[in-house]
This record gives sequence, structure tokens and C-alpha cells, in this order.
Amino acid sequence: MSIHQQIALLTLVVADYDEAIAFYTQKLNFRLLEDTDLGSGKRWVRVAPRGAAGGAELLLARATSPEQAARVGNQTGGRVALFLYTDNLARDYQQLLSAGVTIVRPPTTEAYGHVLVFADLYGNL
Repeated sequence: MSIHQQIALLTLVVADYDEAIAFYTQKLNFRLLEDTDLGSGKRWVRVAPRGAAGGAELLLARATSPEQAARVGNQTGGRVALFLYTDNLARDYQQLLSAGVTIVRPPTTEAYGHVLVFADLYGNL
């Protein structure tokens, strides 16, 4: 029996759908894959990096409770939340700078590869 599993979506709690969509599509150049109105102010919003083939997507979910709102911008307790691979770190670094994205740690070389850390519009790393 063969088992095939993969992570398809990761939820990112956001304060506002439209500002999160704007950040991910305009600043990070992600693709908006879906924005479906589910009624009662709820939407199913999926974004993903351009050029990703079959990789995980982000589900942008608007906070609807005080507990969820308290997590916006700090979903991993200050740890890096998402890791994005690229074929050209120098190019992407310049694009992030040009887009005004907050760079927390400029490119460095670590034992496991080349790394830079940036923050999203809410402060998630």
C-alpha cells in the first residue's frame, strides 16, 4: 500500500483580508489563487509564491475572535514562521528592498545555506 501525503495549506491569521492580499501579491509578488466569499464576512483566500509547482499555499484567514486577533503578527512566538526557497536570493533581496518590505536580517551564509529574514505586514518572520 502506497501512501502519498503533503502539506497543502498553512493558515496565516490576518487582521484584514484585503491588506494581506495586497502585501503578499504586491510586495512579495505571490499569486492570488482564490478569493471566495463564504458569507458573513468570511472568505477563503489562498496565495502562493510564483513559480511554485505543487508546494504549500497560504490560507489567509481573518481573525474573528480576541484570541485569534492576539496572534496576528506573532503566530510562532517570534520564531520564523515560513521558509521560502528561491532560485536567486540576491534578486529577491533587492525586490524586497524596493517594495519596502522590512528586512530583519540581511542575507548571510549559514551552514545550511544562504538566509535572509524579513517581516510581513504584521511582523511575522
